[in-house]
Amino acid sequence: MSALGRHVLAEFYGCPPEKLNDQVQIKQDMVAAALEAGAEVRETVFHQFSPQGVSGVVVISESHLAIHTWPEFGYAAVDIFTCGQTVDPWVSCDYLKQKLSAQNMTAREIKRGIFDVPLQHKTVVNY
Repeated sequence: MSALGRHVLAEFYGCPPEKLNDQVQIKQDMVAAALEAGAEVRETVFHQFSPQGVSGVVVISESHLAIHTWPEFGYAAVDIFTCGQTVDPWVSCDYLKQKLSAQNMTAREIKRGIFDVPLQHKTVVNY
């Protein structure tokens, strides 16, 4: 069986609230996490909520990284979706765990686009 992509769903617990409420630093860390895994960054969108919390997305050529934070609970939900064989989403996940100083993490990987035939990523489809 072949898959088009890998999607890691991670939950970070016990993060310092000030780290989870710093939009500028979170954006830098998310972009760095993508680059650390070898992804090509295309665009970013981040939003600071009032009174607290940050949400953001890093769009990469290989798919995306997203984060939603709850500083009041020391919690962040992160998803990292990569397509192809060159970018390992676990590299980004481990990087973010360290940068957010998470005391605990739970994570699982879901294969996306599963087929019974060998896949050549980025094939051209004519309509």
